Amino acid sequence: MVTSRLLRTLSAFNTSARHWVPITPRIAQSQVAQRLSPKSQKKDASRTQRLSLVSWNIDAFSSRPVSRAKLLLNHILESPKSPDIIFLQEVTSDVRASLLDNSRVRAALLVTDAEDQTSFEGVPFATMTLLSRARFASDLDPQKEGDGVERGKFMLGSVSRVTVPSKYRRDGLYVDIIPPTVPGTVFRLINVHLDSLGDTLLYRAKQIKMLADVLREPGCGGGIIAGDFNAIRPEDEGLVDENDLVDAWTALHEREGPDGATWGVGVERQDGLGPGRLDKVAMMGLKAEEMEGLRPGRIEVPKPGQTSDEIPWSDHYGLRCTFTI
Repeated sequence: MVTSRLLRTLSAFNTSARHWVPITPRIAQSQVAQRLSPKSQKKDASRTQRLSLVSWNIDAFSSRPVSRAKLLLNHILESPKSPDIIFLQEVTSDVRASLLDNSRVRAALLVTDAEDQTSFEGVPFATMTLLSRARFASDLDPQKEGDGVERGKFMLGSVSRVTVPSKYRRDGLYVDIIPPTVPGTVFRLINVHLDSLGDTLLYRAKQIKMLADVLREPGCGGGIIAGDFNAIRPEDEGLVDENDLVDAWTALHEREGPDGATWGVGVERQDGLGPGRLDKVAMMGLKAEEMEGLRPGRIEVPKPGQTSDEIPWSDHYGLRCTFTI
């Protein structure tokens, strides 16, 4: 099935020009495959590369969204386990602008959607993907090999938003990466925020199926679908398996257990909904090595003439997952 896509770009911050510049996608899949003999592809495929991902729904609707997002991102980047890949969901236009103006982001990361605000028009929020400049090649890398790529770095292919059936105009934001050890194969990183609330189960089922099919397209060796799956109803729990994807949490922990919840933790809700594992990392053709939940810190919300409140950075826990290609 042909899927509709909105082409996007990854950008790097050019310190000389003082603005974000689009990265040129690297060698197309067909060109890479033609360069390598089957023997050399088989040899390279025996070597593995490790990558780490943090995915976090940063909560668009609570107070002080820009300040909360800044604290949350600083927490991610200051961690001894600073990730190679960051998936963010519920990014507002104001938060996007703040991220693009952040000195740490400019120095260390490549970002999607720096070129314009198209993905943020007509919706309350969107997703953004950020990649480590230490692990992924860009046009601004100072030291390059003969093919224009710094040794050992992943090359970057196309970036697109896959249009999916959605009540809320959600999509799947993907970045194609090409490992240095398997240069004839593309792997796809898909950042998702599936439709919210219990009455949109049919939308979520269609969304996961379409995105799983995107991982099976010719030239793609697999990848990840990660983010807020909004797995609210019992029927949501089977959607990953039904599409022949591997749920990284259950693969590593065998069962959910109380530590698997990423939403509603320690909160008493009037609607009766308890803690749930709404956020997930699903894989195809990759192997999960480690995974843990990330508890949000807290921020003060001043109240004139009253004692200030404290609220979490987000109503979701984050997820950190390490995997190998």
